[in-house]
Amino acid sequence: MIKIDEITKVFRKNDIEFISGVPDSIFKDLCLEFEKSFKRKHIVAANEGSSIGLAIGYHLVSNKIPIVYLQNSGLGNIINPIASLASSKVYKIPMILIIGWRGEIKRNKQLSDEPQHKDQGMITTSMLKTINIKYKILNKKTNFKYIFSSLKREAIKSSKPVALLVRKNVFNNSIHDKKKFLKKNKKFFSREEALIALMRKIPKKIPKISTTGMLSRELNEFNLINNVEKNTFMCVGGMGHAISIAAGIASKKKGKVLCLDGDGAITMHLGALSTSAKMNNIIHVVFNNDSHDSVGGQKTASSGVEYYKIAKQLGYKYSKRVNDKKGLDLAIMNILKNKKSSFLEIICNKGNRFDLSRPKKNMLIYKKIFQKFLKYEAK
Repeated sequence: MIKIDEITKVFRKNDIEFISGVPDSIFKDLCLEFEKSFKRKHIVAANEGSSIGLAIGYHLVSNKIPIVYLQNSGLGNIINPIASLASSKVYKIPMILIIGWRGEIKRNKQLSDEPQHKDQGMITTSMLKTINIKYKILNKKTNFKYIFSSLKREAIKSSKPVALLVRKNVFNNSIHDKKKFLKKNKKFFSREEALIALMRKIPKKIPKISTTGMLSRELNEFNLINNVEKNTFMCVGGMGHAISIAAGIASKKKGKVLCLDGDGAITMHLGALSTSAKMNNIIHVVFNNDSHDSVGGQKTASSGVEYYKIAKQLGYKYSKRVNDKKGLDLAIMNILKNKKSSFLEIICNKGNRFDLSRPKKNMLIYKKIFQKFLKYEAK
């Protein structure tokens, strides 16, 4: 395995002083190291495309090579700024992309992974080839110093982005204490406690769309225990798009539609709120724990932002922030009475149970159950 501190040493020897990206579980420990060793030179971005923009700006002012890290699911977000700006046919911006390869291929076979990573894993290398990005693959036995130096030379020579595809379990455990990223505030409840309190107040006839990550897993367990899984569509992928899916449903349904979102997810495509706010039957709930919880607990790009104020400015008619059960109960009572678009920001602690299960059924089964619910039972 490759030692985390070895990577930062190689970066420094190669005069790397700018790193940006969106946290991924493959880079969990690496991100903790970046947070400690590079501090202000490490920028967690709102989305992967934004990271590319930051990298372009850094190169323009420094003429140095920036680093951008992302999960391969974020490749779609980087295609436009790569192809229309960083390309050797446009502005010739060299940078090194470090990409976590979920759904990876090894010896012409796909390794086991969650369903949302299968297609993306299969097409990752072909996507890179299509946008003319040369890449190398990092595994446990790779000489990181050698492969990184080789990529840097290629980036400089070609004046365009190059990529390092990283397989799972390549890095060793971090030397840092992860507990500091999981500090709890006794004033607030956990996300799961807040979710359960919310679900007990929401009528079963209201369809629920939940964002990717731990929130959907917690909701899935609640649904199984209470036999209400038919009214839920879980966005196991497509981070940041849950509210747009909910808005699409709300545009057709007369009754209320509930979107359960996270602070990291909502930040990715914040402009979508200007559309969802126009739907009078939307209830948009954001669980804000100030972190990318499912991939290591790193702070989001919008740490400290008051989302309920942004939502109000983007057009939500009712917008409130709460941090306890009393406030939550009152807000939900008002939201269910409200006949206009509603936004609720719930402040909660980061962290989750380590024994959380994952959805067991084939995703198509969940889809069929949900569509049947929308047709015959939803308000």
